[in-house]
Formats: sequence, C-alpha cells, structure tokens
Amino acid sequence: QVVFALNQTLLQQESLRAGSFQIPYTTEDLIKHYNCGDLSSIIFNHDTSQVPNFINAMLPAHERITAQEIDRYFRQELIYKRNQRMGRRVKDLLEEYPDKSFFFAFGAG
Repeated sequence: QVVFALNQTLLQQESLRAGSFQIPYTTEDLIKHYNCGDLSSIIFNHDTSQVPNFINAMLPAHERITAQEIDRYFRQELIYKRNQRMGRRVKDLLEEYPDKSFFFAFGAG
C-alpha cells in the first residue's frame, strides 16, 4: 500500500507539472468560502480535504480496492482519531480548570 500510495502521489505531481491535471480549487478559494461562512459549499467536499485521494476511475479494479483501503485508513487516522483526541483534550481542560475561560479554534478540515 505504501508503494502504491507513493506511485500515485508521484503520478499526480507529474500530471500537475505537465499541466494535464489541475487542482479544482486554490487556497484563495478556500479562504473566501471560509470567510463567507460557506462551509456547506462543494469546495469543502471529499476532493478538497487534506487527506490524499488516490481513487480514480482509471485504476484497474485491484488498484481501486487498494486506493479505497488507503482512503479509509487515512480518514480514520487523520480525521476521526484526530477529532477524538482534540475532543478529549478540550474536555479534560474544561474539567480540570472549571473556573477558567478558554478559546478553542478548529479548522474546517
């Protein structure tokens, strides 16, 4: 899976450099939608997340399965488990210091 992920990443980077693949959004697009409170916009869908996306229709069936397994793993580790850790830390701070005020900021990713 690691070799597959590295190869797919390299192929995507080569396509970007060659101009045959373009990112469907820019950092400015993300900032604009965030500032406008447009968090339900299509710009924040699966394709724009910080989780690498190796799934595409051009892959043979066995490679598509590998890509889906990697996608599930990244989402579990980089998003869901991260959110659980952050939630526990926030809860612990609030319980440990009930008389203090806190400010927590979370990204849209």
